[in-house]
Amino acid sequence: MELERLSGCPLHGAGVRPDYLVGRRLERVVASWHLYGTDAPDGPLAVWLIDSEGVATHVTAGSDWCLIVESSVPSEEYDMAELGLVQVSTVGSGTPFADHLGETILAVCEEGDPDDGRLALELTFDSGRVRCDTWSGDLRLSSK
Repeated sequence: MELERLSGCPLHGAGVRPDYLVGRRLERVVASWHLYGTDAPDGPLAVWLIDSEGVATHVTAGSDWCLIVESSVPSEEYDMAELGLVQVSTVGSGTPFADHLGETILAVCEEGDPDDGRLALELTFDSGRVRCDTWSGDLRLSSK
């Protein structure tokens, strides 16, 4: 289903149409991770894709389980006391996007629902694809 026919997420709006990424090179990836005790994080809470134009595209899961895609600069890390720390840093590995650093984005594809907004985003590179979606309110990233 094409997202432009959708009204967007009822809580977060439609966000940005990521079509502007097509033809831009992925220069850097910044991610936020929830660190708690000695447990290793399952995956990033959010990623920011920094492209060849210097634009930061933020991808994260919304509180209503939609997929938020917006233009915004990476957030600062913050301490939540007994609930842990949210660390924000540039990633060289740890996300499927790291395999595509320096590559041009050839295509983007979105999936959505008229009532819930965006549910998935897939970016295509020469060497493969990265899919972003949510599951139980968590951001999931996978390579294809």
